[in-house]
Amino acid sequence: METFGLTIAAILLAGAPLVLATLGETLTEKAGIINLSLDGSILLSAMAAFAVSATFDNPWLGVLGGMAVGAAIAGVLGLIGIYLGQSQLAVGFILTLLSRDLAYFLGHSFSRQPGPDLGLWSIPGIGDVPLLGPIFASQSPVVYLGLAAIFGCWWWMYRTEGGMRLRAVGESPRAAFGRGIRVRLVRLYYCLAGGALVGMAGAAYSLAVKPGWGRPQGCEGAGWIALAIVIFGGWHPVRTALGAFFFAGLQVSGIYLQEVFPSIPAPVFQVAPFPMMILTLLAVNMGRMGWVQDIIRRHPFLARFSGAWSINAPAALGQDFDPKKGL
Repeated sequence: METFGLTIAAILLAGAPLVLATLGETLTEKAGIINLSLDGSILLSAMAAFAVSATFDNPWLGVLGGMAVGAAIAGVLGLIGIYLGQSQLAVGFILTLLSRDLAYFLGHSFSRQPGPDLGLWSIPGIGDVPLLGPIFASQSPVVYLGLAAIFGCWWWMYRTEGGMRLRAVGESPRAAFGRGIRVRLVRLYYCLAGGALVGMAGAAYSLAVKPGWGRPQGCEGAGWIALAIVIFGGWHPVRTALGAFFFAGLQVSGIYLQEVFPSIPAPVFQVAPFPMMILTLLAVNMGRMGWVQDIIRRHPFLARFSGAWSINAPAALGQDFDPKKGL
């Protein structure tokens, strides 16, 4: 039981940054904006967070620094994509390449240098509780932040007026504009908020999951996985979080399998989660095919499962909005 609890604790820690990144992208895409800069944003935020924490000897200042960098990158995307009407995909791709190179260039002096980390938190009295004890008795604060962010994003999206406006500008910006909602401003706000969460994900890598900064950092590719998980989760905060923990589970299981199969080269287990995640994403998308839908309709259990995991992209995702011209 203790080993199982420790495994779950490892999955929660490995998945926490991905949860934050996927929630940030979910907020952004729910508003109708596609942010492809995630991978570079996570790297640059990780570097900035470690640099700030090492300079001021305060990891929480580092977290704020990482969030500021993530929001700034998303702000550039928002201003160019929303107000100048340029391609969100092109701008996001350029930003991820630029941010990646800036992270390695500006962070060179901090590479392989010692610095503070976020440490561990413990919940008083939970250590003796079966199963929960090994998971939460001594856990990184980013795990608690990630779990809180899941509930916070779900509650905001589906239980508040602000969440209703968020979904309105992503689904039907023209109708939202007709009801007095400032579509561009709302989109920019959620672009910044989503970018801040992505920046927190970068800080989580360099200050908790893989403390320190170097090349490679260990979070390369996380942004692209986060983008895929958002689609896998159907743009729903809870389902995207489950997808992030699923991928983290694949990574952690690869570590254990190295001990079970020592004859297999270690890089195989390190790379395996990525194609497995791609295959899972393909399987989810295959559910939209006509012949698959026919099979699902004939089996009630499959119909209920498919309904729970249906993929519903925001209708205006990636589309520009001009108040003078409409869509």
